Amino acid sequence: MKKILLLILITLTVNSCSQKTEKDRSQQMKSSQGRQASKFQSVPVPQFDGKSAFNYLVRQVDFGPRAPNSDAHHQCLLYLEQELSLYADSVQLQKFDVPGYDGTVLRLTNIIAHFNLKSPTRILLTAHWDSRPRADHQPGGAVDKPIPGADDGASGVAILLEMARGFKQSPPPVGVDIILWDGEDYGKEGDMNYYCLGAKYWAATKPFSYQPLFAVNLDMVGQKDLQIPKEGYSVEYAPDVVKLIWDTAENMGVTQFVDRTSEPIYDDHLQLDNVGIKAVDLIDFDYKYWHTLEDTPDKCSPESLSAIGRVLLQVIYRSLRTYPYYGYER
Repeated sequence: MKKILLLILITLTVNSCSQKTEKDRSQQMKSSQGRQASKFQSVPVPQFDGKSAFNYLVRQVDFGPRAPNSDAHHQCLLYLEQELSLYADSVQLQKFDVPGYDGTVLRLTNIIAHFNLKSPTRILLTAHWDSRPRADHQPGGAVDKPIPGADDGASGVAILLEMARGFKQSPPPVGVDIILWDGEDYGKEGDMNYYCLGAKYWAATKPFSYQPLFAVNLDMVGQKDLQIPKEGYSVEYAPDVVKLIWDTAENMGVTQFVDRTSEPIYDDHLQLDNVGIKAVDLIDFDYKYWHTLEDTPDKCSPESLSAIGRVLLQVIYRSLRTYPYYGYER
């Protein structure tokens, strides 16, 4: 009888401790969630200035076509490094050489900027800063001249520079890394080995420990009649991130994000998917001036740049706390 009473007492004690532990865990989780929500709400969302972003676009194009190894390419590199250094906690230049066509050695540089270095939770934002060395789609026939690259190149960089300016004014609640890819548009049509050179190099050399929650790549996001569909590879590899961004845009009333899926596009984001980083490509591929000498700033608008920038800032400063994979333990 004593053994039975002792067994009952032990069982009740264990159950009580177990319930208490579970209750403590629940309270800790709620407290952690509350702290995270408070952190997001307490940090003001920076204002995105579309006109300022457009000026960044024009400034890049003013250097001339930023084809690899050109003087404009070198001058723009110095400008982008200097501009990001005004806003970021740190800026690094990742230099690398790639054998090009006809024995040419391409001197390429990825530009990497970090914000809120103390946060282990990180978001990666990217765009390519080079421009294409040939106008394959020039009306009347291909022309062996580099394109201005206003939409295809400068637009994504312009948005990220303006966002970087906002990060300086109101530091983000999570860590943000910006990478400006070089050599994205070097390859001849159909030769995928020579596209996305900067993203491929970074992906092959990135630290194993670096694993952002997700990445967003910006490409061809400045044209006046901007419509961003859900790119095919993004839907396949990062459907939850697509949903996060498009839900945010819908809640904000930003109509440039359209609810349809496009064909998969071989772009920088795919190189990140290949190393286990969920990546979304924001791209409007329906652009009549693509890979022509007419890809100039007058085809772009501050309103289009602002639409992308405002949504991404809202994602980082507010919507991210609802992301299913945002770990409270981080």
